[in-house]
Amino acid sequence: MNKPAHHAPNKAQRAELEEQVRKSVERALSRNIPGLALQQASLELDVGPTPKEIVYTRDSLRLYHYLPMTDEVYRVPVLIVMSPVARGYILDLAKGQSFIEYLLLQGYDVYLMDWVPPRREHAHLGMKDFALDLIDESIAHVQQDSGENDISLVGYCLGGFLASVNAAIHNKGPVHNLVCFTTPVNSEGMALYKAWVETKAFDIDRLVDALGVIPGDMINASIQALRPLQKQANQMQLLNNVQDDAFVKASLRFDRWATEQLPVPGALARDLVNDFLRGNKLLRNEYVLDDKRVDLGKIRVPFLHVAAEYDHIVPTAASSDLVKLVGSKDKNEIVVKGGHVSLIAGGNAVYRLWPQLDKWLSVRSV
Repeated sequence: MNKPAHHAPNKAQRAELEEQVRKSVERALSRNIPGLALQQASLELDVGPTPKEIVYTRDSLRLYHYLPMTDEVYRVPVLIVMSPVARGYILDLAKGQSFIEYLLLQGYDVYLMDWVPPRREHAHLGMKDFALDLIDESIAHVQQDSGENDISLVGYCLGGFLASVNAAIHNKGPVHNLVCFTTPVNSEGMALYKAWVETKAFDIDRLVDALGVIPGDMINASIQALRPLQKQANQMQLLNNVQDDAFVKASLRFDRWATEQLPVPGALARDLVNDFLRGNKLLRNEYVLDDKRVDLGKIRVPFLHVAAEYDHIVPTAASSDLVKLVGSKDKNEIVVKGGHVSLIAGGNAVYRLWPQLDKWLSVRSV
């Protein structure tokens, strides 16, 4: 017997359900449930605990080198490119819950391109600055600091977009391995984002001219709209695990990160909206940057893409074409159960993904 179809609630039903859940959660939170106060001020919610040093700064870029944790390290250093709309500490949440710590313990020499909030004076920074100049400069400093010419470039989300663009244009450069996590290349797969930017009310030029940088709360609101009930669901889950201090601390760290989206320099926002979301030029092989066509087929280094089965921020429809477009003979894709963040920083990431990545990268880092 066929199971009855489960139709998604319509707009009115979603709004009604969201309001019901909101009231239910707020009502529960307003009551003095034992243990629910959590004493958040006394909880140690420090993030990014792994020891590191600053190697280079420019504009909103901070290039960090993490101190080795093993006596011997792999020859090829790892340079991680974080998404310019998100803070890098999601990769280093806490001891034992840190992707970066895991890499260090496996013997990798790890560097991170992280970002601080851009100011209006950074409004002119566009795709060329992020995908070419800043990555090129960071690679040069990693080479100088490590004494090695080859680099493994690892990009997360839009950081993967930047890394792949760089590797395509500098296809004979120092990138020895390329790894991309949940990286969008096909804007048709990002239906809601695309719908927003194609409305008459969305005038990117007006926003950029008026604000200089696109505020982080606007970025956060757009992400929250993808899953309107997620915040309430997280609060309910927190209620159900209120006696578990480790769970509470992890949840609060995730919540903190999720609400700290970074502003985006106006020129970069304009480039992303016009060339990617509206034009879909990377997929169509029509993307030109610094007078050079960005042809992902020119990437020939070992390539790995990691996708999340339940990714609502970069759905598989937006990222699945990346492996096909990259010209490497040595290329692979790992699809793990989980979401956009949990695949790299969730409680099961250490079992589901990190060992698979280590197995792939280790033999290509000697």
